[in-house]
Amino acid sequence: MDETRDRIIVLEPDEATRSQLKQLFQQAGYDAADFATGREALDELRISPAGLILVNAGSRDPAIPELVAESRANATKGRTRFVFLVGAVPADRAAALDLGADDAVSRPWDSGELLARVRAQLRARRGEEDLREKARIAEEGQQIAHTAFEALAVTEKMTTDAFSVSRELKIGVGAALATLAVMVGVYFLFVRSAQHETKQMNTIIAQLGSSVFSQQDLMAKVRQLRAQQGTNAGVAGQKDELQKHVADLKAKMADADSTEIAALQRELAETNARLRHVEEAGGAAETLIAADVPSVCLLHVAVAFREKESGRRLRYAGLDQQGEPLRDSDGKPILALDGNGPEVKADVFGTGFLANPDGRVITNHHVAEPWWKDDELGGMALQGFQPEISTIRAYFPGDPRAFHGEIQEISKDTDLATMKLDLQDLKRSTLRMDSSKSGAVPGEPIVLMGYATGLAAILARTDEATVQKITDSSDGDVSQILDALAKRDLIRPVVTQGHIGDILPDKILFDAQTTSGGSGGPLFNEQGKVIGVTYAVLRGFGGSNFGIPIRFSEPLLAH
Repeated sequence: MDETRDRIIVLEPDEATRSQLKQLFQQAGYDAADFATGREALDELRISPAGLILVNAGSRDPAIPELVAESRANATKGRTRFVFLVGAVPADRAAALDLGADDAVSRPWDSGELLARVRAQLRARRGEEDLREKARIAEEGQQIAHTAFEALAVTEKMTTDAFSVSRELKIGVGAALATLAVMVGVYFLFVRSAQHETKQMNTIIAQLGSSVFSQQDLMAKVRQLRAQQGTNAGVAGQKDELQKHVADLKAKMADADSTEIAALQRELAETNARLRHVEEAGGAAETLIAADVPSVCLLHVAVAFREKESGRRLRYAGLDQQGEPLRDSDGKPILALDGNGPEVKADVFGTGFLANPDGRVITNHHVAEPWWKDDELGGMALQGFQPEISTIRAYFPGDPRAFHGEIQEISKDTDLATMKLDLQDLKRSTLRMDSSKSGAVPGEPIVLMGYATGLAAILARTDEATVQKITDSSDGDVSQILDALAKRDLIRPVVTQGHIGDILPDKILFDAQTTSGGSGGPLFNEQGKVIGVTYAVLRGFGGSNFGIPIRFSEPLLAH
């Protein structure tokens, strides 16, 4: 329902960019409005509050400081959150934060990252609203308790005044006092228990917000990725994307003022350098694709949550007629330990590659145990719930089956792990590895394979009718969606290429593009040998990423 949707205001002087951002938020299910000037946005905010305002910090609009100040002063529920779009240099981000931004996103912005940052700010705002509501409940509780204690005082005085009455009456007054005291105690226990349970459930719901999706949400994400040609981010599409970005930067420079020219020139130089790297690499990736893609698998790790005290797993309270979780008045799924709905699970996607004929694959520790170093999933333990692996399923290109797996080894030193898959009769070659110093050299071309952006990106590779058919028949079950994709041979990794930027004792820095979901993907050198494993994306740093040198996997495979 519209009244439950978060409202976002886009403040952007450029009409094309403003329209693009508004459409992005609308496709993601938000109530979005757009304005060219801060004055217009301020007038609108006074009429209709917004949960978040996205501001182009480069517009130098004089009304922006007033907009930030007024929204802070009139925060009756939860203060409006501000995300600023800034240039690529750190000074731009610092200036935005000094101006009052809650977060700053560097241009050129990535749609997936921008939406994730917006979701994080809106979750924080809802947390403020929850705290305000809890404070209101606590205040009401204090008032009730105060009234109860006043009643006790009055009753005690009556008891003193009635000291001379009959013994039977004294007993009756004493019983009334005892009953009232018990009622007050029960009330406080109830309020404390209810607040504790509410806090737990609200925390869980907020943490699982990105994992609990409806069919409508998934379809919107698929359409968004398809419209942005996100699935064409492979070897051929990477060059087209960089060329388009060069043209966009040149167009911006034609209309930019003197304060923006320097930042745009630096960004243009970086983009041209990356474009030259991609063109020089040429067909290096093409020779690897046919031989090595079949051995790179998509990993689907389902995480469940078990209450420590009772040992019961967290479930949805129930499902509606459309098969969606029942939701409260705020639109949050209703969770319970004794619900009759399915178990609550966080679906995590990653990449792995075959490293041993016995079915062992290499991936990241944070893929094998998604709560490792994750503030949200790891924080569940503080709320009385223990995350645990429900299932691990792997999908290889060209095979319709899901192969079940289990964690075998976890590295104590780096973000690496091995899983053992039951490959049944599947025949796939193990990838060749090169742990020597000469295998990874700064400046040399590299090729990366991975299932970047996860489920929605895979669905976006096919037509609308097929996507609709798959989602309709799956009832929102991720495993069923993946099974349908595998049967249609639609599960294949994205291949990108770039160059090694630097070699550190425990890291390889490279510029081949990847995103969430690409973690655990193999990093190949020119000879087609694996020299590293992707494990981190550096936001706002020219698209650069981190890989772990492959030598760190050798102790895991030695067992």
